[in-house]
Amino acid sequence: MAGSLYEWLWQHEFWLPPGITWEDMQESEDTHYPQPRDLLLSIPFALILVVIRRAFERTIALPLSTKLGVRDKQRPKAEPNPLLETFYSTRRKSPEEGELLSLAKQCDLPVRKVEKWFRRRRNMDRPSLSKKFSEACWRFTFYIISFFTGLAVLYDKPWLWDHRECWTGYPQQPLQPSLFWYYMLELSFYWSLVFTLPFDVKRKDFKEQIVHHAATIFLISFSYCANYIRIGTLVMVIHDASDCLLEPTKILNYMKWKKTCDSLFMIFSAVFLISRLVIYPYTVLYNTYYYSMEIFQPFFGYYFVNVLLIILQLLHVFWSCLIIHMVYKFFLQGTMEKDMRSDTEESDKDEERDKTREKEKNGITCFSNVTSNGYIQRNGSEPLDSRAHLANGYAKER
Repeated sequence: MAGSLYEWLWQHEFWLPPGITWEDMQESEDTHYPQPRDLLLSIPFALILVVIRRAFERTIALPLSTKLGVRDKQRPKAEPNPLLETFYSTRRKSPEEGELLSLAKQCDLPVRKVEKWFRRRRNMDRPSLSKKFSEACWRFTFYIISFFTGLAVLYDKPWLWDHRECWTGYPQQPLQPSLFWYYMLELSFYWSLVFTLPFDVKRKDFKEQIVHHAATIFLISFSYCANYIRIGTLVMVIHDASDCLLEPTKILNYMKWKKTCDSLFMIFSAVFLISRLVIYPYTVLYNTYYYSMEIFQPFFGYYFVNVLLIILQLLHVFWSCLIIHMVYKFFLQGTMEKDMRSDTEESDKDEERDKTREKEKNGITCFSNVTSNGYIQRNGSEPLDSRAHLANGYAKER
C-alpha cells in the first residue's frame, strides 16, 4: 500500500510540465537534478541548528544582554494555591466572572484576590526580556548570514537580473552545489523554528506564524522537488532582506534605545512594504503566473506553487496592515507604540487600579462614618442635628 501511495504521489503529471517525464530528468556524472530524498537532510541539519542556537543563546546572547543593560522585570509570584493551580493548568488561564465567583467561594478568598492570583500566574508564564533578547539575537544572526549568502550565491546568476531566465530550459536545469546548500540552509532553519515553536516567545499572531512556517516549508520543499530552484532563491532573498532589519529593531527596543529603535523601524517598514508588496508580486507572482506560460502549459504543479505563493502574499498583507498602523500611530504620537503582536504585561496597571479602588472604597467608608455621626461643621457654627436633611436646597428639621 505504501508503494502504491508513493508511485501515485510522484506521478510526473503532478510535478512536471506536460511532455516531460522523470526519465528526462535522469542524472549523469556531470549533471545533477534535485532529488526528493535530498530533503531528508534538512531534518538532522535542523536539529544541529537547534543545538547551535541553544549554545549561542547561553554563551553569547545572554551575557550580551547583561552587558547592554537588558534586565528582566521583577514580577510578584502567585502564592501557592492547589485549587487555583489545578484550574489554571486544566481549565483555562483567564476564568470568566462566574468561575471567579465560584473559585472565590471554594478558596474563601475575595474575588479581587483570585483575579490578582490569576494575573500574577499568567505573568509568571510570560517570557522574560532576556529570553526575547536572546531569541532576537539568534534570528538576527541567522538572517544576516542567510541574506548575504543568498546575495553571494545569486549575484552572478542571470535570473537575478532577467526574471525570464527562471524558465529557460525548465525543468531540465542542473542543480549547482551552491544552490543546494543555500536551499538546505533555509529549509533547515524553518524546520528548526517548527521544532522550537512550543518554547519560543508566543505573540498574538501565533497562528499566522504557524501558517507561515508551514507554507514556507511546503513551498521550499515543493520548489526543490519540481526544480523551481531559481524562483525559490528569489523568494528567499526577498524575505531575508526585511527580516534582517526587524530583529535588530527588537534588540534596540529591549535595550530602551528608543530613538534609534524608532528610526530603524521606519527603515524596516519601508524595506518590508517595498519588498513584500511591490518587489515580491512583480518578481515572483507575476513571474510564475505569466512568464512561465511562455515555456509550458498549466499543470498541477503550476497551480499548486502559485497557491502557496499567494498564501504568503496574503500573510504579507496581514503584517503590512499591522506595520502601517504602527507607522500611522508614530506620526500621530511622535513615538513608536509597542509591537501589537506582543503579549503585554498585566500586573502593573491592574494592581495599581486595584489599589486605587481600595483607597476610594476606604475613603467612602470614612466619609460615611463621619456623616453618620452628624458632625458636619459649617463656618464654625453648631453641628446640625442628625435628623436634619436637605430638601429643596435648605436644611430643615423634621
